[in-house]
Amino acid sequence: MTVALMWEARAVAGRGEDLLAWVRGQKVPGEPVRQEVLRAPQDRVLVITWWDAEYHAELPELPDPDGDLVSRPVHRWRFEQVD
Repeated sequence: MTVALMWEARAVAGRGEDLLAWVRGQKVPGEPVRQEVLRAPQDRVLVITWWDAEYHAELPELPDPDGDLVSRPVHRWRFEQVD
């Protein structure tokens, strides 16, 4: 089974590049099958990692950045691949 973990944060206004740099400096523990970093308007950054694992498996995730970098709590979602 393939599980995708999504991690999304919104930077404090004007700090989107700082948040993106922070994300790029992080190393997700373990060996995801694939990882992508995306950005969107409003200084949002999204990280998606794909894992060969069961849906409820304990998987490593990015930590929360410092509170002075984000404007709200990090959002996290978990999905399983559907054939």
